[in-house]
Amino acid sequence: MVGTLINVAVILVGGGLGLLFGSKLSERLKSTIIAGLGLFTLVYGISLFLKTGNSLVVLGSLLLGVLLGEWMHIEEGLGRLGAWLEKKFNSKSDRSNFINGFITTSLLFCIGPMAILGSIQDGLTGNFETLAIKSVLDGFAAFAFASSLGTGVLFSSLVVLIYQGAISLLARQAQTIATDAMMNELSAVGGVILVGIAVSSLLEIKKIRTGNFLPALIIAPIIVWIISLF
Repeated sequence: MVGTLINVAVILVGGGLGLLFGSKLSERLKSTIIAGLGLFTLVYGISLFLKTGNSLVVLGSLLLGVLLGEWMHIEEGLGRLGAWLEKKFNSKSDRSNFINGFITTSLLFCIGPMAILGSIQDGLTGNFETLAIKSVLDGFAAFAFASSLGTGVLFSSLVVLIYQGAISLLARQAQTIATDAMMNELSAVGGVILVGIAVSSLLEIKKIRTGNFLPALIIAPIIVWIISLF
């Protein structure tokens, strides 16, 4: 949990600095920073997908995951949560910016092998080096996003705390069933979702309900386990 708490603190500091000094940055510079983050996220997501050992597992996980996510209305649920937080804590700001900032950074900070593997490592051994590295990246991202999307970015730290904290607490149980193959396919699925975030929220090429793909992260290891039985 130590690594997660550090991660949350860095996000809050980075986001706070973005709110304080972001107004001093020109819109042109801020848009360029967001575009740079989008391009990095796109390439990083592709690199994760290329680590897959079975692309059909990734495809099947995404298809089943999006069906479940659409049925559960995950994206809409995140939107409602963001709207409630905006109404309660930030009623004078731009609502669409708040929700977009909350959803985009919540997904960006939580998806990827560093969040998952780092939390597991922190929970099992107390070594939070991976999460410390992730914290630096998240801090810079929080600064950039908060400067353009506002206080919604700060509230994504709550999602990070719950998400990574839960993984760390459950790590000792997970170690009995998790395999390298499971983690590789889970990371590959996360890479595809990161590409979706880059295309939809960062580069704004095409709107994608990326939140509804999140169940695929759970389905991927299950499919790998089922295949291992045969």
